[in-house]
This record gives sequence, structure tokens and C-alpha cells, in this order.
Amino acid sequence: MAEKALKDRLSDEQYRVTQEKGTERPFSGEYNDHKEDGYYTCVCCGKKLFHAEHKYDSGTGWPSYWDTAKDSVKTLPEPDQRPGRFCEEVLCGNCSAHLGHVFKDGPEPTGLRYCINSASLNFKASR
Repeated sequence: MAEKALKDRLSDEQYRVTQEKGTERPFSGEYNDHKEDGYYTCVCCGKKLFHAEHKYDSGTGWPSYWDTAKDSVKTLPEPDQRPGRFCEEVLCGNCSAHLGHVFKDGPEPTGLRYCINSASLNFKASR
């Protein structure tokens, strides 16, 4: 999507997070404590990213998920990896908007923690 169209449609925070790889302050995001049946979509393109049943409270201050919707995201290695630490950037699989990061310290069955900025998400309730 064109930069001007995104700037016109997104809030300043949504643009900063998704286009400039920003991170919202912990415990400040709209979806951190959100508990409702449905799914989370990319704020930029609307692609389904995460199912509500995969969300859990990681205590980190950001919405956390142990799995993604099928073929919804892509990950890129972080360039400044510390030895012994796994962290990859999480991007929308459709439009490449920055969503957050994934770590290998999540619950079973995946062992993953997708740590996602609320500003990169919209929510669609189940009907």
C-alpha cells in the first residue's frame, strides 16, 4: 500500500509501529488484556494473523500468541542477536508490516511466543 495512503488511514502510533519497526510501551496496548472469541488481523491490509484461542498472558506487557493463523506471517532473523538468545522479527505475510517479535520461550505445543504490538492489529469478533 502506498505510503501516503497508509499515513492517511493509520494513527501515528500504528504507522510508527508497522512501517518504522516501532515498539509500543509495555502494558499500553489495546489488546494486551483483551479476551474475546475471534481473530486478529493486520491493521494495514486486513490479513488474518492470529486466532484468539492461541492468545495467552505472557506477563510481558504485549499481546502474546503461541501460534499463528496458517501462512499468515513471515519472520526475519534479528541482526543484533546475543549469543544463546533466539529472536526474530515478525512481519505480516501479505504486506510485510512490522508486527513484533517471536521468541522460543512460549508454552506448549509450539514453545513459541509471538510478542505482538497491539498497534499492528485489529480484532474481528466471532459471530
